[in-house]
Amino acid sequence: MDLRERWEAQADDWIEWARKPSHDSYWRFHRAQFLQLLPPPGRRTVDVGCGEGRFTRDLKALGHNVVGIDASPSLVAAAQELDPSMDIRLADAAALPLDDASVDLATAFMSLHDIDPVFAAVREVARVLETGGKFCLAIVHPINSAGRFETAAADAAFVIEGDYLGTCSYSDAVERDGLSMTFHGQHRPIETYFLALEEAGLLVEALREPRVPDCAIASESSRRWQRLPLFLHLRARRS
Repeated sequence: MDLRERWEAQADDWIEWARKPSHDSYWRFHRAQFLQLLPPPGRRTVDVGCGEGRFTRDLKALGHNVVGIDASPSLVAAAQELDPSMDIRLADAAALPLDDASVDLATAFMSLHDIDPVFAAVREVARVLETGGKFCLAIVHPINSAGRFETAAADAAFVIEGDYLGTCSYSDAVERDGLSMTFHGQHRPIETYFLALEEAGLLVEALREPRVPDCAIASESSRRWQRLPLFLHLRARRS
């Protein structure tokens, strides 16, 4: 089962998880920090890997003329049902249904690590971007997907037992406030993403490793998450 099939199988759980306000990092701090990287709305934005559409809806609310793309039929249907006015399309990230140089902004918010053909997906983003267009992406930070804390203590050691420089699939089962979700992804080192951008002719112009703010810390033990980055944010430009 590839990543697309795994996310389709988890679609109902993800819709419930993603649409519960203030339930996960998106609502508590992740969205606000990522939005700081984005340029103002232009002529057209494509949101690659839009899922059930929560970030796409936020882009629309901010004034973006946005097209959402996802490969999961269930998630696309959920996004269309919640806001029928949005342009949400069922398509593979490696074959975007858009013309060359037809957008000035592409986003991939927490989706590239869920896409198997990452090099092909980044090439497609470069193809649909106009010259000077921006690509803003957020991923699980590779250090996060490579290791784990030994315990839940605030001063727990963070250990990488395997091969950071390798590539491997992972699944994290999480339960919180009566909801459960299994997150499937692909661990890749930072170099892989930079190689994909380099190959596609996209130049990185901003990089952020957002810190978990104090307001998102629920207990003293959870302060361990302030010691390393959970996410990596990038903005690249098509030259």
